[in-house]
Amino acid sequence: MSRSSTKSQQALQPELDATTAYARAVVASEIIACDLVKLACRRHLRDLELGAERGLLWNAPLAQWRISFYPKFLRHSKGEWARKPMELAPWQKFIVGSVFGWERADGTRRFRYVYQEVPRKNGKSTMLAGVGLDMLVCDEENGAEVYATATKKDQARIIFDEAKRMVAMSPALAEVVTRLKLNLSVERTSSKFEPLASEENTLDGLNPHCILIDELHKHRNRTLLDVMDTAVGARRQPLLWIITTAGDDSPESVYASENEYATKVLQGVHEDDNTFAFITTIDKGDKWDDPKSWAKANPNLGVSVKLDDLQRQALKAQKSPQGQTAFMRLRLNVRSSSIESAIDMQIWAQNGGKRRDPSEFKGRRCWGGLDLSSKIDISAWIKLFEPEEPGGRHPVLARFWMPADTLEQRIEKDRGAQYRQWVDEGYIEVTPGNIVDHSEIERAVAADNGEFVLESVAYDPWNATQLSAKLFSEGVPMVEFIQGLRSYSEPTKELINWLVDKKLDHGNNPVLRWMASNLKTHRDKNENVMPHKLHSTGRIDGITALIMAIGRKIAPVGQKPQHQIIAL
Repeated sequence: MSRSSTKSQQALQPELDATTAYARAVVASEIIACDLVKLACRRHLRDLELGAERGLLWNAPLAQWRISFYPKFLRHSKGEWARKPMELAPWQKFIVGSVFGWERADGTRRFRYVYQEVPRKNGKSTMLAGVGLDMLVCDEENGAEVYATATKKDQARIIFDEAKRMVAMSPALAEVVTRLKLNLSVERTSSKFEPLASEENTLDGLNPHCILIDELHKHRNRTLLDVMDTAVGARRQPLLWIITTAGDDSPESVYASENEYATKVLQGVHEDDNTFAFITTIDKGDKWDDPKSWAKANPNLGVSVKLDDLQRQALKAQKSPQGQTAFMRLRLNVRSSSIESAIDMQIWAQNGGKRRDPSEFKGRRCWGGLDLSSKIDISAWIKLFEPEEPGGRHPVLARFWMPADTLEQRIEKDRGAQYRQWVDEGYIEVTPGNIVDHSEIERAVAADNGEFVLESVAYDPWNATQLSAKLFSEGVPMVEFIQGLRSYSEPTKELINWLVDKKLDHGNNPVLRWMASNLKTHRDKNENVMPHKLHSTGRIDGITALIMAIGRKIAPVGQKPQHQIIAL
């Protein structure tokens, strides 16, 4: 199991690169994959070309060496493959190769956080048991502590017990790994591998090198994840690896938070070179009962996932809504509820243009949307302009404000929000103190009323009654926007239609892009749709203001702005 000798042998054959081969096959549509997997593969190929600029180096021989660990030293312990070498499937080679093959300039591992989400029966626990053993014996870490974790000890032992059986069936591993009931240890490096549950009172004082978290969707709170995430600080190149099946859409759940973050890393909303994400599911528009789409969600279809078993469960699921929901979540990895992600970020990216100077729009006709939110949060002011030519794109200018004293607090609370960078680049303005100074926003809107032809400004009355009254008295055409399905449905649908038809130019504003990725909508039985602030993960103030501005633009002709409630 010497890294140096194996690595040297692989270096003689540099063409062996299963990781990159899989990525290229997926992007070329030679392998069936969902959009999120395609994004993961494109990210790998893009980093091969541009990663060196950020100090990222691809070590294909090392990736191949870590991939070869599985069939060389591990054996399956159950079912039809019992005692057979653990040969990774192409998609698993892509994951393992990516995690262990990408390095930083100092030679340490690039990825420190792995989020892997696949449906049941795709070999999650078996693969993670192999990862744990790899980290125990191959990572050259003295005193390595590897933990298989879950909410309950029985769940944590699923991965650990599988690893223990693998050691028993591998003469090479059995020579160096000592097996006890709840402990695997390597005397040479003083390293250990143990199961650990969040229900235990021994979480403090740990110094983990590798943390394997199973079935994240079952975690009721962030206790285990946060304790483990903060415990790895003393290690040179720690690894936290989450593996799960889809959970529900509760925005308070740890699953929803981690799933959202991983998805945004894949979409490019968050630039995080520490995080690797791999999520399989069916795509929007795919029929849940169509076998052609099942391979997207189940990369092990035909291996550990049997087609006849999926067909049997799908027929059963057709008989009840509850059965359909369970089938989609457990076997197709779909988070299904009345709350849905509203904006496809790939489509959003197609509606971007260059950053525009407001002076370019002097004297142009526009509609405004003002969302003041809470005084300690972000306030948004959006202007939506007429296209420069009939049938063209609607340019958008966005301004955001935050209180200076709460900036650091917000950075800590809103994961993925790059507030400091956005402030430095001028996308967010900070006002002195711990609350947003509404007088600055008042001056900005009043100035815009003189600079542009403001047809009307929609505002959310929450926290804005006094400000809107002042602006109205200064001649700004203010219109209160009713917060409900009746007002929001049409402009929300119009926003989505414009994005699909490439009729919007958001200027690639990164704050607005982040908010677009956060947006969740609620749809009722009559197909009315509106933003759902409680279920949206992160701020959406700018998108809400944009929808309100669209609402004013599509309002019936002749509806004059005035300082009173007007429903669309």
